[in-house]
Amino acid sequence: MGTNTGNRLGSRFRERAVGPACAVLAFCVVPAGLLAGASAGWRAALPMTVAVLGVLAVASLHTRCRTAPVTAVVVAASSALGTLFGAPPVLEKATGVATLAEITGLLLLVCLVARYAETRQAFVLCTVLGALASTALLRLQIPPTAMQVATQSAFFALGAIAAAAAGGGLRALETRRIRAVHEARRSQRLQLAGDLHDFVAHDVSGIIVLAQAAQVIGTDRPEKVLPLLQQIEASGVQALGSLDRTVHMLRSSDGTVPANRGTADRSTADRSPAADASQPSAYGLADIVDVVDRFRKTGGRAEVRLDIERSPERIGRVPREVAGSARRVVVEALTNVRRHAGTTPWVTVSVELGPELPEPVLTVSVTNGPPSVGEAGGRRLGDRGRPGATGLEGLAERARALGGTLDFGVHEKHGWRVTAILPLN
Repeated sequence: MGTNTGNRLGSRFRERAVGPACAVLAFCVVPAGLLAGASAGWRAALPMTVAVLGVLAVASLHTRCRTAPVTAVVVAASSALGTLFGAPPVLEKATGVATLAEITGLLLLVCLVARYAETRQAFVLCTVLGALASTALLRLQIPPTAMQVATQSAFFALGAIAAAAAGGGLRALETRRIRAVHEARRSQRLQLAGDLHDFVAHDVSGIIVLAQAAQVIGTDRPEKVLPLLQQIEASGVQALGSLDRTVHMLRSSDGTVPANRGTADRSTADRSPAADASQPSAYGLADIVDVVDRFRKTGGRAEVRLDIERSPERIGRVPREVAGSARRVVVEALTNVRRHAGTTPWVTVSVELGPELPEPVLTVSVTNGPPSVGEAGGRRLGDRGRPGATGLEGLAERARALGGTLDFGVHEKHGWRVTAILPLN
């Protein structure tokens, strides 16, 4: 964050310093042009002064859309008039210095026009300015043959080509920078959408299931409503925590969630108000236990089994990005089970640190049995027209970005399995 702030401050300082510096130089150029006119002649000093003032104008006012093309047209007209209607060629020292200064101004203007003007305008104006810069020396001396004139002009046109290439290169760098900013913003929006889908949707779907259950048993068994309301409250707090994590992720400089809170493996009911007021820490493998416990309370009749490595030493070997992705896989898989296979008799969640060879990996697997035949949502998660596999496809892309794989499909005729293999290196 400090580096980005420093870059912005440096860029702002340069933008504010260029304008005053160009203004001071412009006030110095005008008297210099008046003094040069006495010795070099007004027909040489006037185009030089106009060219230098044009460069300073574009350098200081380039943010205005018409500054570069209008200035380039004025300078081109002045230089063309100086070449066509100037005095006969002379080899005076003062005239030569003024002409070289004008050529330098034209080349700098070519670079600035190529950088700031629109593409079509830049192409036309750079061509005209480059031609004027390559023929300005004809004011001093005209070679004896047309071939020598063409050779001399072609040689000095290389400077205009180099100036245009420099300006075009700066334009390309700026274009790539803007594109990178847009891609970064798009990536943040997609990440935000993924977080809302992976985390908040899981908690909200649990709230819906609990609310439906409360409506069903509220009349016959009112004593069961209060525990359900407590579970709804806990799921709501968990959903708010997921939103807080997403907001803090967007606010942080590196796109990660600040880890200012203690361990994140405590249940929602065990968290104190002081802990909830602090910034949430990043999700990890320990949070999977919390996810499975909440699914047990809202997952219907399913028998849920969890196999996970609980050794702090082994859990500490898992990188933060891999641990967060593993939790995303479990959340998405259990959310899909609740949505589309609510009457499944069993669900198994397995999180294992795989073999060390050829490289250490983390294997995450969520498997559920076939739901009841009469269930409305009992079709396969990958059936056409159903959104169940959309989140899994996004997680598959995330797994590939980490160098791993994510597979999902039918298990034992009508069941479903999601398996992610994520390398730890």
